[in-house]
Amino acid sequence: MHPIDISEEAGVRYLHFGSDWVQGAMRIARPWSLELMYTREMMAGLLLRQDSAWPRQALLVGLGAGSLVKFIYRHLPQCRMTVVEINPQIERVARQYFKLPDDPARLRVVLADGADFLLAGDSHFDAIFVDAFDPKGRSGALDTLPIYQACRARLSPQGLLAVNLLGRNRGFKTSVDRIKTAFDDRAIAFPSCDSGNAITFAAAGDPVSASLDTLRAGARNLKAATGLDLLPTVSRLQLTATLPGGILTL
Repeated sequence: MHPIDISEEAGVRYLHFGSDWVQGAMRIARPWSLELMYTREMMAGLLLRQDSAWPRQALLVGLGAGSLVKFIYRHLPQCRMTVVEINPQIERVARQYFKLPDDPARLRVVLADGADFLLAGDSHFDAIFVDAFDPKGRSGALDTLPIYQACRARLSPQGLLAVNLLGRNRGFKTSVDRIKTAFDDRAIAFPSCDSGNAITFAAAGDPVSASLDTLRAGARNLKAATGLDLLPTVSRLQLTATLPGGILTL
């Protein structure tokens, strides 16, 4: 039960956990958009699974300001979401200040520890998003090999895991190695954003194989359909990631 603070600046509302550390943001004039770069990159799975029916079931560990929830709700109507949040205050704040949708048919919020939820259940998801930190920027039990193994076990054959890591953190490489171990090296860490966040994707089941041209074409289509611009992400991948033959393979 940590402190929760709200601030506003230049038309953007921010969520804080008792410090200047930004835990979520919403441009008030565009509540469905993804304001922070790292949240945009967490949706890059839409470039890896370019199927209009994907994902049908999504699990989000950590609610925050509800940015990913709102984007999925608005632009992926086929998707049913389960959100696991440990702090009971966060859901109330997200509804009051960040326009979290109230639609039990498509959105279920579970008050629970994310690690316990992953370890105890047996339901499967096409997409799992892990974005949960305490006020000091720590993920605790969520950043452990058993949890990443549990994520793999909970993914469908088309499943993808997206994890928000702090790329400037000393333990970043160790975290990526844990994910790679859990997924038999079927994982890639995207280059860090300006904020220092680095998104790591891992695949279970059906393989992922996409050329940079395919990713770029998908990003253009996604921008036209939703306004989400992942073209800069593809460019950063091309410049800083090692992709044999220009192919992203998971």
